[in-house]
Amino acid sequence: VAGLEAGADDFLTKPIDEVALIARVRSLVRLKSVRDELRARALLSKDMGMGDPLALAAAESGLNGRILIIEDRESVAERMFKYLSAFHRVEVEEAAENAVFRAAEHRYDLAIVSLNLAAHDGLRVCAQLRSLERTRDISILMVAELNEKARLLRGLDIGANDFLTRPIDRNELLARVRTQVRNQRYTATLRNFMQQSMELALIDPLTGLHNRRFLDANLDALVKDAIGRSRPLSLVMMDVDRFKAINDTYGHDCGDEVLCELAKRARECLRNRDLLVRFGGEELVAILPETGHSGARAVAERIRQAVDSAPFLIAHGACNAPVTISLGVAVMRNVMDSRGDLFKRADEALYRAKHEGRNRVVLDAA
Repeated sequence: VAGLEAGADDFLTKPIDEVALIARVRSLVRLKSVRDELRARALLSKDMGMGDPLALAAAESGLNGRILIIEDRESVAERMFKYLSAFHRVEVEEAAENAVFRAAEHRYDLAIVSLNLAAHDGLRVCAQLRSLERTRDISILMVAELNEKARLLRGLDIGANDFLTRPIDRNELLARVRTQVRNQRYTATLRNFMQQSMELALIDPLTGLHNRRFLDANLDALVKDAIGRSRPLSLVMMDVDRFKAINDTYGHDCGDEVLCELAKRARECLRNRDLLVRFGGEELVAILPETGHSGARAVAERIRQAVDSAPFLIAHGACNAPVTISLGVAVMRNVMDSRGDLFKRADEALYRAKHEGRNRVVLDAA
């Protein structure tokens, strides 16, 4: 236990068993591979000002873990509960048929699975935990008899992280549980930072809309799908009228409030399947699958009216600002159309809307 506290990743007890040695080395190599990949990706979050994920993950103590013991022998379960409950939050599930569902409903750091269940195969429980999306990241510690080496190796192949053999030694149980809780939380911390950095890379932080990078990554697929199914696809480009004057009159903070309110009102006019992005500056773009000229015009007009119908409350509600937008609509014409063609025609239509007096919808030539 002192060695783990000093920074060791795992340990072996003498005399060294060949199966245990292979298992520990395999587990450490697999863990290092996952960690290295997550470290590299999570460091993006540090570059984006989200803090240092490695320092936060490394500070994990491995204590106060949430642990599910899957064991149908009451005396064995009670003994493990007694050993662990002083350091962790421990629950026992005697019915193996309920264990996987219970693990999926709650967020456990570790599942301790007996391979000697009376009515169920413990290896199958391990496999089910690894196969379900909600439980696939949980650490799994198997408990088996000393002569069950083949089953232990099978469990490690399935994806279990570690094992104990009976009779259970209290200190080894505490050490291995703490190691698995620490490893699980370390990996979860890196994975969360990676997910956050990916979201930040694709989400506009001001409006909460997807950004241009997300649009660039997805529009080609939407165009290809529309062509493949011979279905219409429309693009609506919208721009705040006289946005510079809003910034000059009320300040840039109020300009940001206008963009947030615009995003909110536009989003309320769209279906769940439609894609709304902040394209840049005061410009938003909406992609409307399964929508032709008449439908796209109706959607664009609905957005225009939603913006024009009521002033925008800005300066934290201190004043009202009259805001209007101009919109240009382009519809995919044929299989030869590209994303570039759509943007070019929508931009030209938007330019005409501005030139013809603003606060209006203009369609590309049908």
